[in-house]
Parts: sequence; structure tokens; C-alpha cells
Amino acid sequence: MESKKVIERVTRFKVNGKQQELSLSPTSRLVDIVRDSLSLTGTKIACEVGRCGACSVIMNGKLVNSCLIMAYQIEDAEIFTIESLAEEKLHPIQEAFLQAGALQCGYCTPGMVIALKALLDDKEQPTKKEVLTALSGNLCRCTGYEGILRAVDLLTQKD
Repeated sequence: MESKKVIERVTRFKVNGKQQELSLSPTSRLVDIVRDSLSLTGTKIACEVGRCGACSVIMNGKLVNSCLIMAYQIEDAEIFTIESLAEEKLHPIQEAFLQAGALQCGYCTPGMVIALKALLDDKEQPTKKEVLTALSGNLCRCTGYEGILRAVDLLTQKD
């Protein structure tokens, strides 16, 4: 049986504001590129079929499951991972998660935080229904979502 040669091509894209240029197979998954090629391991791998949201990133302003995005789709894209949120201090979403006790094992947390960031970037004062819709692609097997909803309340309450 003859093995097929994988053809790689140079792919240019931005991750967390930094220009990247990598030689990639067109069918490499974005989640693997982020974790293995760029060592940004905050983005998690769980279901690998786009059902759990653990691998969520923001690509060109939209929330996506990075396990479903192939390298050929990221040419000239701008991607933000969980690592883009905190530089010198925690992002307000991360701070709210801490204050509300919105994490337990932490595996789903990066995807939840990124999903909320995508929502709050689009809408400053979302309704509870909009929050639930935004989080509907993210599964948590530990907290029962109450802490996560408390964190959202902390973020969206009016002064």
C-alpha cells in the first residue's frame, strides 16, 4: 500500500494580534495549530466534533469551534484565543468567573469565557435569553451553569 504524501503550504494569519506564517497541511485543524504549533494550550480539545465548545475561539469577529476549522480556512484570518484576554491582569470576564465561582474543573472555562467575550463584544447589555443562546454551544459537566450565569450578571449589571 502506497502512502500519500501530505502537501503543506504556507498559511498566513494572525493569532492574538501577532502575525503568523506557518507551513501547514490544508486539512490541519485550527485547534491543533493553536495548541501544537503555537503552544497556546488554553484552547481545549474535548469532543472533537463541534458539540462541546471547549475549543472555542473568535475568528474574524465570530465565535467558532476550532476543531471544525481547517488550515485552508484561516488564510488572512484574525483569531483570538483565551490567551488574548489577560495580559497584565485578568480580563473582566475572567474576574467575574472567579468572583461568581463559575468554574470547577476548568476544562470548559476557556470556551465559556470566549463565548461570552464574543457576545459582549457584539452587545453590551445582552438579555438573559441572548446569554443562554450564546452559551448554548458550550457544555459544562461540573457546575450546572449557575455560577456562570452569576458571572454574566456581574458583567452586565447596570451601575
